[in-house]
Amino acid sequence: MDHLWTPWRYAYITAAEDAVRLGVPKALQAWPGNLGCVFCNLIAAIDYAIAHGMERDQAEAAGGLVLRAKYCFIALNAFPYTSGHVMVMPYAHLDRLAALPLETAHEMIDLCQCTERVLERLYHPQGFNFGVNVGKAAGAGVAGHLHFHGMPRWIGDTNFMTSIAETRVLPEDLETTWRRMREGFSQLQGTRERGSEKAGTRD
Repeated sequence: MDHLWTPWRYAYITAAEDAVRLGVPKALQAWPGNLGCVFCNLIAAIDYAIAHGMERDQAEAAGGLVLRAKYCFIALNAFPYTSGHVMVMPYAHLDRLAALPLETAHEMIDLCQCTERVLERLYHPQGFNFGVNVGKAAGAGVAGHLHFHGMPRWIGDTNFMTSIAETRVLPEDLETTWRRMREGFSQLQGTRERGSEKAGTRD
């Protein structure tokens, strides 16, 4: 079954400034807090659910959390432009590239590189979009919390539905995308670890 998702570039956030507890999925509503940021709320709600007995995979799937690293994490875009559309962002609530600690900035780029490799394996695209919008004037839907967008692209993937009806047609639901991306990163991590072991053996 195909799903229609519209709009696709965070208009749901910019048009909903009065919405309560942005970023808290229905399955994670037990978290009682509100940090005022969609991404900070998301992580806090996931961690709360895990701390109170929910299985880690279940909580992270509910929030679309694909990967945790030391300084940053990767999550699905809840309103994707294409299947495989993810966001890479720091845990810290920072709004400028220049504000990122060096180790955080390095990890963000490393995760973007990993994302490209995983998307290549899973979707075999003809190209990629990777980018960051800094500030509302630049098009950032969540201006207060810096995040990179990453997505696979194909020639002709902007069809009449997008151009005329401002609607994206996606052949894959978010649950399936999360599962595939999760497995893809797990396989990539295994490959990198095996490569490190071989390099250590040669030394």
